[in-house]
Amino acid sequence: MTIRSSRLLHHLFLTLFSLLMLYPVIWWIGASLKDTAELSLPTLWPTTPRWENYSEGWRFSSDYTFGHFFANTLLMEAANLAGGVLTAAAVAFGFARLNFPLRGFWFSIMLLTLMLPGQVTIVPQYILYNKLGFVDSYVPLILPHFFGGGAFFIFLLAQFIRGIPRDLDDAAKIDGASVYGIFGRIILPLIKPALVTVAIFTFVWSWDDFFAQVLYLSSVEKFTVGLALRMFIDQFEIAWGKLLAMSLLSVVPSVVIFFFAQKHFVEGIATTGMKG
Repeated sequence: MTIRSSRLLHHLFLTLFSLLMLYPVIWWIGASLKDTAELSLPTLWPTTPRWENYSEGWRFSSDYTFGHFFANTLLMEAANLAGGVLTAAAVAFGFARLNFPLRGFWFSIMLLTLMLPGQVTIVPQYILYNKLGFVDSYVPLILPHFFGGGAFFIFLLAQFIRGIPRDLDDAAKIDGASVYGIFGRIILPLIKPALVTVAIFTFVWSWDDFFAQVLYLSSVEKFTVGLALRMFIDQFEIAWGKLLAMSLLSVVPSVVIFFFAQKHFVEGIATTGMKG
């Protein structure tokens, strides 16, 4: 087999595999343009596209548009990103660069929390937030991101920071930089790919965290996109066209963020833990 034939087969396989992976998305787009009766038919595209599924789904109800729930979710995500990325970077810097008593012990304890199922902490967390009066607010959904952002993110950033030569820290100290200066002027710019990785994971995981949202939010005006999608089932008796149309729009922010940040994301994943 010639090199040209091998490349042709390689590209043909990748094309077929890509179409196979894209088929659910193509079906999703087609189904969002169908009426309820046509959804049961084994066709990929509707005979008469119902673009009004998008306009009617966006209007949602007389009190709220779907844009209201998008705004709620994006506001929450902005706070989560700010808190999660900055605090995870600060904690990771402490573990990777600072010397303090029992540093290894506390780092091990932090890693052990990765093995703790989330279901174990649901009840005590809910009781705590309820006693503090934070239920039916965004505080339970945002506050945890301001305490390190999560053990996985701290570990990821700590590994990245350990790959940065300490000579840069020493040079900055000679120039009179403090610990905060080293963190802000040396470390943060160099770990940009890892920070983007943390930001993407934080955004996607928080956006998709339906369970926490349904647990802590009860007022419709505070609902996120995920909770609003559930209301299509309650309010419209499963208006599938509108539900699929709005669910398709709900993944757009995640896709857009990954599209524009994929270069740094791939670099962050590829280099984390590989240096040193």
